[in-house]
Amino acid sequence: MEDKDLMEKELLIIKGVCDLYLHGTIESSTAEVHCAFKEALNTSLDIQNKLYNLMAEKGWYKTEVVEQTKIDTVKQKFSAN
Repeated sequence: MEDKDLMEKELLIIKGVCDLYLHGTIESSTAEVHCAFKEALNTSLDIQNKLYNLMAEKGWYKTEVVEQTKIDTVKQKFSAN
């Protein structure tokens, strides 16, 4: 398996972990549990950010530049509602 494929899988896994920790933080019933989930979430977000930056650096995570007119159109659409 290629390095790119492994990193894509790891990025997907860490995104899922972040989602679980976020919900654990939101739904926690005590301050101690909330704090534990929040710390785990922050650690996971740091890992996700490092993976993303490494993949972007290698050209493995492409982002698209969007024209300002398209952004303005979407903003108008949603601000009208």
